[in-house]
Amino acid sequence: MTFEIDRSGDGPRMGAVRPKSGGKSVGRRLMTALVVVALLGAPTAGFAAGAAEETGREGGLGAAAALSTLVYGPVKLLYATGGLIVGGFAWAFTAGDTQVAEKVFTRSVRGTYVITPDHLTGERELVFIGRDVDAPAMRTEAVASAKTAQSEPLDTSGYDEMGW
Repeated sequence: MTFEIDRSGDGPRMGAVRPKSGGKSVGRRLMTALVVVALLGAPTAGFAAGAAEETGREGGLGAAAALSTLVYGPVKLLYATGGLIVGGFAWAFTAGDTQVAEKVFTRSVRGTYVITPDHLTGERELVFIGRDVDAPAMRTEAVASAKTAQSEPLDTSGYDEMGW
């Protein structure tokens, strides 16, 4: 809004400051511009709703994972520490048998220490008790394709040769 000084003698006070004529039109222009910007931005806000929902979901999963780790992490550390102690005793009581100690160490120390959002959604497996790295994976194809020995037909009567 702009102002002008009244230099004419017919005003209430000579030299008084009063709004310049047309001050109302500036306010209307400003209000019109704000309404136009709001109307142009409305579809954008509608499209952003899906992204905001996804961001909220990710933030919630991250917070849940952090809180879960605050409980799970110390428990896993205690388990691993206990496993190290028990593994050391196992090694000592078996006269230095490293295979026994190694099994205890592997089961206790390996595994997951921090829970991530992937663990909460099921995309990654949570491993509390560690697995041996060298253990071969079972192959189900070989078992399924194995040839079976021919045997006599099964007796489906429910009794064996003794009558039970």
